Amino acid sequence: MPGHPARRTFLIVIQWSRALTLGLTLAACTLFAQEPPRNYTFLLASGFLCDPDHAEACPAVAKDASGNTFEMSGAGIFSPHDKSVTAAGTFTRKSSSGRVLDAGIWLASALVSFDSYGLAPGALPSATRASMPMQAHPMMRTRMQLGPTAVGGLAVFRIRLILLTGAFQDALLQVNCALGEVPRERQMEGIRLTQEKNGTDFSEEVSGRVMFLLMRSEIGAPAKAPTQEAAPESAEPPSR
Repeated sequence: MPGHPARRTFLIVIQWSRALTLGLTLAACTLFAQEPPRNYTFLLASGFLCDPDHAEACPAVAKDASGNTFEMSGAGIFSPHDKSVTAAGTFTRKSSSGRVLDAGIWLASALVSFDSYGLAPGALPSATRASMPMQAHPMMRTRMQLGPTAVGGLAVFRIRLILLTGAFQDALLQVNCALGEVPRERQMEGIRLTQEKNGTDFSEEVSGRVMFLLMRSEIGAPAKAPTQEAAPESAEPPSR
């Protein structure tokens, strides 16, 4: 029924989570314009990764041995230097027949590890590359903003799954972006998830796009003002 309290709660949670995911993405862009390297933002089956012509891009889906699936989307920022992370999104767990078992939001609580596969500069969509800042006018200051660069890698997060009923579960989430020098055993892009309480292991990546973005620092140096040549001396004495 449309007025059922559980349905209303579900809609509120989904709307809140979408707003939070968008906010994290926008905050990441602002943060990385000021922070030094080694900070990353990541998109998990969200944002520009969700191509309407490729339905398998979103959400990210993992499967367990029984055929149950775990669907996720979200976004966040993290720093391997101090293991900090701020990330959130939505999740839905389904049976092998497609019946929804539970749903809610997830929040990252810790970055366990991040293994980079290296830069993949050609991986960003052309529209994103076209919007990157260009070099400023040389009369003002020689500056170059090195925009977001796609990076492959494997990130492992501790997350908390908050169910619509108010209960919560802790889990270990692996997010794999298969760009750069990808190890042979990590060629499949997507997620894996292990629920800590019951040990359920969603260890098979089914679908979903993932991307890590590194924002390198701005570099610059004061530009030299053009030197003004001295006026040539007149060979004739000034007229009286």
